[in-house]
Amino acid sequence: MKTNFWFIIGDILLSLFAVFLSFNILGSEMGRDLEYIQLVPFVGIICLASFMFELYNMERYKPIRFHLFDVGMSILLSFLLLSTFYYLFPYLMIKQDLFISSLAMFGLLQAGFHCAYLTATKSLRLTRRVLVLGTGALALKVSEAISESDRTHKLVGFIKMSDKTTKVAEDMVLGTSKEIMNVVDREKIQRIVVAITERRGIFPVQEILKCKFNGVNITEAPNFYEEMTGKLLIENINPSWFIFCHSMQLSELRLMIKRITDIFVSIIAAAVFLPLVPFIALAVKLDSKGDIFFRQKRVGNYGRVFTLYKFRTMRQDAEKGTGAVWAKEGDSRVTRIGRFLRKSRLDEIPQIYNILKGEMSIIGPRPERPEFIEGLSKVISFYTERHSVKPGLTGWAQVRYPYGASVEDAIEKLRYDLYYIKNLSIMFDLGIILETIKVMLFGKGAR
Repeated sequence: MKTNFWFIIGDILLSLFAVFLSFNILGSEMGRDLEYIQLVPFVGIICLASFMFELYNMERYKPIRFHLFDVGMSILLSFLLLSTFYYLFPYLMIKQDLFISSLAMFGLLQAGFHCAYLTATKSLRLTRRVLVLGTGALALKVSEAISESDRTHKLVGFIKMSDKTTKVAEDMVLGTSKEIMNVVDREKIQRIVVAITERRGIFPVQEILKCKFNGVNITEAPNFYEEMTGKLLIENINPSWFIFCHSMQLSELRLMIKRITDIFVSIIAAAVFLPLVPFIALAVKLDSKGDIFFRQKRVGNYGRVFTLYKFRTMRQDAEKGTGAVWAKEGDSRVTRIGRFLRKSRLDEIPQIYNILKGEMSIIGPRPERPEFIEGLSKVISFYTERHSVKPGLTGWAQVRYPYGASVEDAIEKLRYDLYYIKNLSIMFDLGIILETIKVMLFGKGAR
């Protein structure tokens, strides 16, 4: 998810302003005991609730009236979360009247700020005007990435580079390679995306250099696609890309920090979910005959096979007579309680054991079965590169794309997995954890 950091910064400042404004309106006695440390949970939980309702999501276009509705819902969620937090940690509580007043004040300020920003963005046309060099399949991919994933860029048109078949709309072709400068000046182009797979003899070096020196941003299609979509354009990646891509080389320090984080988060998760385990186990046992836990061989880091643990969500004999098959939408093999466990992701609680053993990580590519890996690696280039990190309980592909059930799905999820490996960081992992919480709350993506 592409995040609007201006909204986050603005909301942090507005939440602080709301507290001090309410303090002055209600009188100094209401905030006499107010300490700065009490502002941290207030601001943090407000921003978390806004994130949950996708108020910072730049990819999800919605009319202002729906945005206002989400603002109202996030304020309600903030109230519930803060009330719970203050019950558990009363010494961090802002006085009740000041808390209610500050939250209401923030809701008004947030609604006004977001609406003003969205209106200004639309009316002032604060979008970057993009020209694509090329009219083939790669250019079409770029245009789809802009239309589906971004609101900060506007596709103006294409430049035809050769006589080969054109994959884009003819009325969007604005000229040939000899007319680039004229098109750039006429259309006020701010960014050129080079989407040409074969450049020898046809790449307009001098024209592109002139554009570059005139302040136009020049970007190659794979990099632009990655920026817009949060996934890699694997069709245009070759072995040399992996060799010379420094960010794909994970340092020992980064992996050590990730392991420490895995252990820390797993211990907290175990403490939170352990009280639920007896009730889930009883529900699984009463719902259908069979074992409570489900064990299955999966492929992990560097291709090592390990045993993955989950709560059983299918019939005991689910693959009898069929062998290994992908789960499908509305799969009849899934039990009643299993459907709920999958939607809520509670079936994956036992994988905390896999994480503590070091076989999995909190964040990483989904661990697949050896039977599927063998087939997928034959038809999908670089598929086994996803094993360069430990598989995860959740991951970038899991929160961005529905449960995979075909080769096409596997290709799409590989784009996200490789993007994650390329951009692996603690902050990226934190963002994925927050997205996962949102998935658990709203039950998206499970089968």
